[in-house]
Amino acid sequence: MQECISVFDMLKIGVGPSSSHTLGPWRAAEKFLEHLEHKYYTQKAHTVRVDLYGSLSLTGKGHATDFAVMLGLSGQDPEYIPVEAISGIIDTINQTKKLHLGQHYFIDFNPETHIVFNKNFLPFHANGLTFTAFFENDTFCETYYSIGGGFVVQENDNTENKISHKIPYPIQNTAELMEYCKVQNRKISEIVLDNEQVMRSKEQVDKELMRVWHTMLECMYIGCHTEGTLPGGLNVRRRAFDMHKNLIGDLPYHSPEEWLQVIRKTEVKFRQILKWVSCFALAVNEVNAALGRVVTAPTNGSAGVIPAVLMYYLVIENHDAGEKEIQQFLLVAGEIGSIFKKGATISAAMGGCQAEIGVSSAMAAGALCELLGGSPEQVQMAAEIAMEHHLGLTCDPIAGLVQVPCIERNTMGAIKAINAAELALETDAKNAKVPLDKVIHTMWETAKDMHHKYKETSEGGLAVAVNIADC
Repeated sequence: MQECISVFDMLKIGVGPSSSHTLGPWRAAEKFLEHLEHKYYTQKAHTVRVDLYGSLSLTGKGHATDFAVMLGLSGQDPEYIPVEAISGIIDTINQTKKLHLGQHYFIDFNPETHIVFNKNFLPFHANGLTFTAFFENDTFCETYYSIGGGFVVQENDNTENKISHKIPYPIQNTAELMEYCKVQNRKISEIVLDNEQVMRSKEQVDKELMRVWHTMLECMYIGCHTEGTLPGGLNVRRRAFDMHKNLIGDLPYHSPEEWLQVIRKTEVKFRQILKWVSCFALAVNEVNAALGRVVTAPTNGSAGVIPAVLMYYLVIENHDAGEKEIQQFLLVAGEIGSIFKKGATISAAMGGCQAEIGVSSAMAAGALCELLGGSPEQVQMAAEIAMEHHLGLTCDPIAGLVQVPCIERNTMGAIKAINAAELALETDAKNAKVPLDKVIHTMWETAKDMHHKYKETSEGGLAVAVNIADC
């Protein structure tokens, strides 16, 4: 069996604000529920306790980890649940002290006592959580780890990302990918598409890629048309609404697709381009911070970079671009992200924000570079440049919320991605000094050297320099 991380593993549709602290625990709750129902299909539990450890405990409240496990245990799917229904489900559990386990039967569940925040770290990973179901004469207990980007594993589980099919181009690192491109004389997106078609038909791949894109587009649209203050107590005012209003003017439109066409008619001086890209990134991560639906790219905290850069290409660089270019972009971005996951991490709890914004910027830079005509070697260089200038970036969210500095960092990652792509396009790849694999290795070594207080614990950096009282 070969390791294969699909594009759709890297670009998951889910609910904010965090892939590792919201989507991951939500999926873990679903897995636990599945195992519970399989083993105890003739018995009913009378309650369930959830123990959160490490980073999940330290920033779990700000990342809605408690909401996520309750929704997961309630049998709700983060990909399809109407986001407007979330608050009602949570309020009902809090008021009745009952949880509709798997939508099968009700159990006693008091969030204040049945969700336990343990600040100690489990040895396997910084994001650990244990579910314990209590029966009349028995208990059932399982521990899961949310390892970033919505990926969930158990300590002795060796099946993650393994497929039984023989993929034509197994890729563990960039060097292997470059060799395939050289021997086959093909683009990165073409190599990746061949691998994806082992798991899905070409029609299914195309359809799912467009579903990912439409989710991104809708997210940007919602963010640009929603004003007010983000939840959580920091009183962060949404900025995408005002920025968008100033940029769009009085041009009429009635849907996200019409909106995209209208933006193409706006002024495109450098300052306006800079503002548009920032506006798109802000919009996504403001939706994310408000428990809206986003695409992990590769995480929720960095969800704004890739849609902002792809939107930049569509509305600024190539007005004739359509589904083909969107799919090509997402295929390249997904593969670059998977190489980072295999060689390092996409979890801020393990690697700081370099593992989130840094990786998303590298993914976007490489994808944009291919669309702009870059060779596979230049695509590699674009991704390397983007990550090189995010090395050492810490994760220090104020009050454990995915807001400050997280939202603004997406604008920085998007702008750096565009710059990195242009630098790579103007460079002969033979003169590159640093291969992408070396940067990935360096990122992982930097992550291991980084103090734990800068890894999504809210125990260092801005998280201690600024607090809710200051806001």
